Amino acid sequence: MKHRQIILPPEWAKQAFVQLTWPHKDSDWADNLEEVEACYIEIARHILRYEPLLVVCSHPNSVRAKIAPQSGQKLFLYELPCNDTWTRDFGPISVYVDGKVCIYDFGFNAWGGKFAFDLDNKLTAKLLEAGAFGPDRLYSDRKNFVLEGGSIESDGAGSLLTTSECLLSPTRNPGMNRDEIELYLKQAFGLQRVLWIENAYLQGDDTDGHIDMLARFCNPDTIAYVSAGFPQTAGGHEPKQLESLRAMEGELKSFRTLSGQSYRLIPLPLPDVVRYKNEVLPASYANFLIINGAVLLPVYGQEKDQQAVKQLAKAFPDREIIPVNCLALIKQHGSLHCISMQHPV
Repeated sequence: MKHRQIILPPEWAKQAFVQLTWPHKDSDWADNLEEVEACYIEIARHILRYEPLLVVCSHPNSVRAKIAPQSGQKLFLYELPCNDTWTRDFGPISVYVDGKVCIYDFGFNAWGGKFAFDLDNKLTAKLLEAGAFGPDRLYSDRKNFVLEGGSIESDGAGSLLTTSECLLSPTRNPGMNRDEIELYLKQAFGLQRVLWIENAYLQGDDTDGHIDMLARFCNPDTIAYVSAGFPQTAGGHEPKQLESLRAMEGELKSFRTLSGQSYRLIPLPLPDVVRYKNEVLPASYANFLIINGAVLLPVYGQEKDQQAVKQLAKAFPDREIIPVNCLALIKQHGSLHCISMQHPV
């Protein structure tokens, strides 16, 4: 039997388009819909400068008029029902199987059954049925395994970065232990290894420690990560938060590339504490989105925003770093990367 070559492409690989799900009045965005829609419009327009955009929404004509009435064929709108808008976690994860793009449709249960998810869990299959992904992409139904896109990071060369707190959560895949989950991931994604982060606490996070809020591959040898000590962390953060980030930094320093070298680590500042309705929110500069020729960086109206831009530019010298104010997004405990999903060419 012929062995299939499976590759989980990194985010910096050439992209065909980015997928978003538009906020609506029946989602958690009801209280600040106008504010969050303005943020979505800005993100959508930035993406369209570099590549096509697919948007799931309830009112396509209205959304097109708001984003880009003159965009022609670069903007694709699909009217489908959804519970919420976290495309990173319920959207498709694309792999290459023998050189062809295959869409993996994993199970989504709203981070362990925390919220309603019935419509979101069906969205990838509905988009496939509507022809949204084109005729050339393969499809693999993997609903029997729960996996969110925000919980994994690929270097494109056989290494996966993730957190044990999320992937080993008993509310995701009960009955599977670490070895079984790791074996599944290796087989599904053609991996050589899984790098497990054991310290993944981020105050205000309700995903059980998604890696895309904490540490990100920027190329096979470089990881950008949230640092408790760069350059100076303001007061207000829980001691547990700072201890966890310092411990995570130690773990990242202990990791080696596949060739045996230490990773080039680029620390990102920890944003000053952001609160909404007396809750601390999980603001993070690590939740950036890499697109063709640019990186969209979530910022929060702080002095640290510019430090984050400068640090991320070290990781992506050949891409434009575009800051986007994501204070509206973070009110629902997610940010820029969480609402988006890239599709490779």
